[in-house]
Amino acid sequence: MIHVVAQPEPASFDEKVRQKGIAWLREKNIPLDQPLPPKAKLEPYWQDCLDDMHKSYNGCCAYLAIFFERVTGGGTVDHFVAKSKHAGLAYEWSNYRLACSRMNSRKGVYDDVLDPFEVETGWFRLEFGTGHIFPNPHLSDEQQEAVQVTIDRLGLDDARNRDMRARHYQDYRDGFYTADFLKRQSPFVWSEADRQGLL
Repeated sequence: MIHVVAQPEPASFDEKVRQKGIAWLREKNIPLDQPLPPKAKLEPYWQDCLDDMHKSYNGCCAYLAIFFERVTGGGTVDHFVAKSKHAGLAYEWSNYRLACSRMNSRKGVYDDVLDPFEVETGWFRLEFGTGHIFPNPHLSDEQQEAVQVTIDRLGLDDARNRDMRARHYQDYRDGFYTADFLKRQSPFVWSEADRQGLL
């Protein structure tokens, strides 16, 4: 993960998502500031802003820090504060993180994952030979634990993700990627290569 800069709400968001969502919640007598009642299922108006999210966040998953094409259908709106825990935030742009479907599924309703808006670049470190990701050893013990919990919760260091990161860097080394393309395609790998003087 790297730091993700929160992007401004699109001009059409209030009409397309927030107003419809809040009206639906009020119609169903669901309090905006309370957890979602058991078995209640929200209307997914947030799907109407996914194109805007993809464009605003340059198509990069906030958790895996890789680019994905919108046409694949693999992009989702992650509610950083889970919908089940705060119904009103289900329709708030500020609570949305662009995520690939696998990361969104792994995060689920857990609240022990670091917020990409608050993570600082350099908290997560990368070993290029293996693609292994690990906490920056210079962080406080508490910060290292939070980084490791996030890695474990999202499976950021599983075999597939390790292979992907190692492959992205090797493709750059082999000349298949330019540094600029690597930065767009795999910004975490690029940031670590830049930090380590490998570009």
